[in-house]
Amino acid sequence: MESDYIYHVTTQQKWEEAQVNGAFIADSLATEGFIHCSVEGQVAGVLDRYYKGQTGLVKLKIEKAKVERPLVFELAGSINEVFPHIHGPINLDAIVEVIKL
Repeated sequence: MESDYIYHVTTQQKWEEAQVNGAFIADSLATEGFIHCSVEGQVAGVLDRYYKGQTGLVKLKIEKAKVERPLVFELAGSINEVFPHIHGPINLDAIVEVIKL
């Protein structure tokens, strides 16, 4: 069954900046045009590939139905897996939980 939620891994500092700015903006939005997200089963692999050894991380739990920008599931060719991408800043009311990692 498909979940109502997707996830984004970031730092506690970036999350705090989002609260000040009124929306969450990842660096990839400027460089790639979207914010990388994952379904729950993909988070462990993302942590292993991109965040190994990092501390101060949080996982944002995002309610898909509340996301105001286009949410598109797209193929990540490097690992041949489909991931959710948000094409714009994430409105804070779509982030329903912040989980320390």
